[in-house]
Amino acid sequence: MLRLEPRPSPSRAWTWVSPLLALAITLLVGLVLFVALDKDPVRGLQVFFWEPIKSTYAWGELGIKATPLLLIALGLAVCFRSNVWNIGAEGQFVIGAIAGGGVALLAGKDTGGWIVPAILLAGVAGGMAWAGIVAFLRDRFNAGEILVSLMLVYVAIQLLGYLVYGPWKDPQGYNFPQTRTFEAVTQIPKLMQGSRVNLGTLIALAGSALLWVYLFRTRSGFAQQVGGLAPAAARYAGFSSRAALWTALLISGGTAGLAGALEVAGPLGQLTPYVPAGYGFAAIIVAYVGRLHPLGMVLSAILMSMFYIGGELAQSRLGLPKSITGAFQGLLLFALLACDTLVNYRIRFGKAR
Repeated sequence: MLRLEPRPSPSRAWTWVSPLLALAITLLVGLVLFVALDKDPVRGLQVFFWEPIKSTYAWGELGIKATPLLLIALGLAVCFRSNVWNIGAEGQFVIGAIAGGGVALLAGKDTGGWIVPAILLAGVAGGMAWAGIVAFLRDRFNAGEILVSLMLVYVAIQLLGYLVYGPWKDPQGYNFPQTRTFEAVTQIPKLMQGSRVNLGTLIALAGSALLWVYLFRTRSGFAQQVGGLAPAAARYAGFSSRAALWTALLISGGTAGLAGALEVAGPLGQLTPYVPAGYGFAAIIVAYVGRLHPLGMVLSAILMSMFYIGGELAQSRLGLPKSITGAFQGLLLFALLACDTLVNYRIRFGKAR
């Protein structure tokens, strides 16, 4: 009889090596996948892991993709460390994009630079309000935050569709479902000439530093983590479970909303039905591959953005389907889960005692 037996004390070293081992397994399975699709495996790995970093422009594109992933993952890390399962960050991202885009549409030719902070604050407020619905239903009616947050994703997408197909539709847009292009003054400042990377990347990195300080150097961050690891001990210490719930979801919603506002005021420049790009779901993988640690999530966000860019290049250069990006993301997640299982459990043969 095959069974899993908990290890008395899981190896701390293997806990941190596990994501690297999961990446190696993903690469090996990826090689097999390329061969099965009758593609050159070396060329396939080159497209995924070398093309996205081979030039300054490529690094800029990597930063564009990594920024929303990192911002959303930072908020999710607070939730997951607090034992609050926010699975609907994609919806909070979309609402943040709608709120930020709504403010951007108010800008005219004479609008000043103050509009950019207003867009970002609107995005944060929109994401927090959407996550606040989840917190309220969980707090007031004990509704499961997993189901509520996930269902609100589809509500947010429908709301976006209503706006871009209806009242916010560009009358000069040849009947395409999109808003008019935002004024130049609303654009997030770029960091360098000849690249699309913008100030959002620095905001995401600053957010990583702030999260480290919050989690490991403040009483509130300590309370969030104690509540997630040992709820009974948190109650004994006088930490409020309600405060932990609201804090975790509002922080997570705010970071996701900020990512949405940065996306529409940055590389997109308008609202379209294609704002939901799956960043909210991919950020869950980013958070766990990064071990819910700010530095680890910076590295895992870069890795995940390589999958996004590599998948786009694989479509155009190798003729592979769009789903190849999701396949690599799924492979990485399942490999990580398998490695983590073996870190915490050992395989035993024979009858259980």
